[in-house]
Amino acid sequence: MNGQAGAEGMAKSSSKIQAITFDVGGTLISPWPSVGHVYAEVALRNGFVPPSPQLLNERFGKAWRACAMFDYTRRGWEELVQETFQFPGGSVPFFADLYERFTEPDVWKVFDDVKPALDAVASQRVKLAVISNWDERLRLLLDRVGLAQYFESQFISCEVGAPKPSRVIFDRAASVLKVDPAAILHVGDSLEMDVHGARNARFQAVLLDRGQDVETEMTVPNLLSLVRRIECA
Repeated sequence: MNGQAGAEGMAKSSSKIQAITFDVGGTLISPWPSVGHVYAEVALRNGFVPPSPQLLNERFGKAWRACAMFDYTRRGWEELVQETFQFPGGSVPFFADLYERFTEPDVWKVFDDVKPALDAVASQRVKLAVISNWDERLRLLLDRVGLAQYFESQFISCEVGAPKPSRVIFDRAASVLKVDPAAILHVGDSLEMDVHGARNARFQAVLLDRGQDVETEMTVPNLLSLVRRIECA
């Protein structure tokens, strides 16, 4: 995987990085304790006895992987939830409640390294923005979890009309930020969506791999490693 991420790497000099854009899910935040736990909680609150959180996680993961290109619409989420719960009749009675539940901060974990890393890079007067495949709930959510203040712009697939890895969303970010793409570093946890998408738009890119303890040329195990790399470049 790291070999595919490539030989180009991020710039050797921090002076070449004028802006940093971040993916959100898996990079800045993650469902807490898990998607399955939240689904089960909402089902119980609405008078339904759900499958176990573990089974719901397995079903959700299978349904998610089966989506060739998820469109991040409310209807798309409703179909995914139906696949997860497998309710007879083709609809989930409490979907509206579940959809709103994911705008509440207590069902999301902000990774421990996120705010210290954002504080550090912001002090270097680097522009910060979000490039994320998400729906209309993201702006409210980022505000509620205390992250919106860090970003001067948010580029969200449902608003731009094109999800990563499409070059369109990256081009829009470069245009609005008024920074040459080659001077923008994109950080995310997906090789295809984040690294390949960003590179195709002439961005620099680094893969965040929280499952690894070792830093490589093109991957970092956490965002503080990224900050140290930029400071020492």
